[in-house]
Amino acid sequence: MSTSAKPPPATDKLLADLHVSYIQNLGKNKDDLAYHLTSHLRLNAIYWGFTALSILGRPDALSREEMVDFVMSCWDEEAGGFGAHPDHDAHLLSTLSAIQILVMQDALDRMDIDRVVKFILSLQQPSGVFAGDSFGEIDTRFLYCAVNALSLLGRLDELDKEKTVGYIERCRNYDGGFGSTVGAESHAAQVFVCVAALAILDRLDVVDVDTLAWWLSERQLPNGGLNGRPEKLEDVCYSFWVLSALSILNKVPWIDADMLSSFILSAQDPEGGGIADRPGDMVDVFHTHFGIAGLSILGYPGLVDLDPVYCMPASVIESRGLRKGWKALERKPA
Repeated sequence: MSTSAKPPPATDKLLADLHVSYIQNLGKNKDDLAYHLTSHLRLNAIYWGFTALSILGRPDALSREEMVDFVMSCWDEEAGGFGAHPDHDAHLLSTLSAIQILVMQDALDRMDIDRVVKFILSLQQPSGVFAGDSFGEIDTRFLYCAVNALSLLGRLDELDKEKTVGYIERCRNYDGGFGSTVGAESHAAQVFVCVAALAILDRLDVVDVDTLAWWLSERQLPNGGLNGRPEKLEDVCYSFWVLSALSILNKVPWIDADMLSSFILSAQDPEGGGIADRPGDMVDVFHTHFGIAGLSILGYPGLVDLDPVYCMPASVIESRGLRKGWKALERKPA
């Protein structure tokens, strides 16, 4: 007889209070091995948790002072960017997370903007793509991080936009999607970063909208969940990657919103809070954030509007005059 525990029963309501408590308790046990094994994601995880709390309408659930101080402790003085954890090397992924947190916390004045801009621009390659750090790994994710960060800092004019757009265009595939590099297969996460970067750069003319929207809508499986590419399993995080791109293209109604909402909600832990990649699996802050982000785009009642281009609260982006022409589903009454 199997001794494995059965997954907790599914729920059809967003367990907002439990999710707030789950995020508040993350990282409190610093003796836990998992805490140290995930140090390379720490700054990203704080961004995921804080953004999720903001979309839940609870940005005050974490200490602003402690958060800003931790962000600044990740500063890499030599490189002029932010690492994922104190004493880690600067990387574009963690630098963007740092900028997003400081913008949301209205603490951008704590940062040396000129040095950060120099660090970001130094990572653009002759082809137009960006490396993530000085070690040279390239990916369209890093290109998006650079475009997003420069836009938030008000320094997008310093980017070689033509070269940047040219690289994205070369990553476009016959199915309308985009890959991580030129010649790589289409993937929903890479579609998001490329489409969102083009939106920020006001170059959505590069996208074959109907073909790409069809490819994205085909990511929905019979159980309502979305996958990242054909023949793969559903995963809650694609609720954001796919929906964000569809919302930028004004095509969210092309998927079954009710089925997707039900799938996301079924992946919640009704006892400890948090959202997993799929029902019955272990929850984590990454999927908690992207599940809540997806529900916001779907118009789930009681949530704050999320800007799908920047993956930040829409009010923050609008206050900086950066909103693009995305369209989410209308917010349902609570």
